[in-house]
Amino acid sequence: MRNRNHWVYAMLALVGGVLGGAVSSHLFPPEGVASAASRAARTLKAERFVLVDHDGAQRGAIQVTSRGFAEVALQDNSGRIRTELRVGGNGDAAVGFFDANGAKRVMLGGTPTGRNGLALYGVNGRQLAGFTVAEDNQSSVTLYDPNNGRARVGLGVAANGEPALVLFDQNGRDRAELHVTVKGNPGLALADASGKTIAGLPVEETQQTQQ
Repeated sequence: MRNRNHWVYAMLALVGGVLGGAVSSHLFPPEGVASAASRAARTLKAERFVLVDHDGAQRGAIQVTSRGFAEVALQDNSGRIRTELRVGGNGDAAVGFFDANGAKRVMLGGTPTGRNGLALYGVNGRQLAGFTVAEDNQSSVTLYDPNNGRARVGLGVAANGEPALVLFDQNGRDRAELHVTVKGNPGLALADASGKTIAGLPVEETQQTQQ
């Protein structure tokens, strides 16, 4: 395996030299003798390419997995994958960064449905924060409980431009909402554990009552 890794490394180095113009001209036939076969040799086709260091240890790979993901994975000196770029057959695309234990720490990606986002994770592998933008231009920021992974704070702007702030309890239930309508009217609502509204300040209704 070690010899094979050195062979792969040598081939990659050769390809890099060809593409970069660094390989000496005596390795190629004269311009007038170049054939279609030699021109085709500039393209390499394979299911997997392996990147190794000077000792032959694998540090990365370019491959198509058995699940149909085209990916580029880069590893540290211990062989752990720390960065990964992948595209699925359905168009899902993501870039991920991992810690020394293999846990996700940062994920950036997009889906065929048009929802794109950034997710940040804690040392326990739970998502702590997320930022997303949908196809209809809705955007949101969500903060999660580090102990149970449930959403605790949500801040978003709807497609019509209406902003809102939502606070959740430890069970993920909506307990407080603050928003401003597209007409500029602010509102506040408080709910109990069952989701029933127990207090609110609908400014628009209050103004109409006073009139």
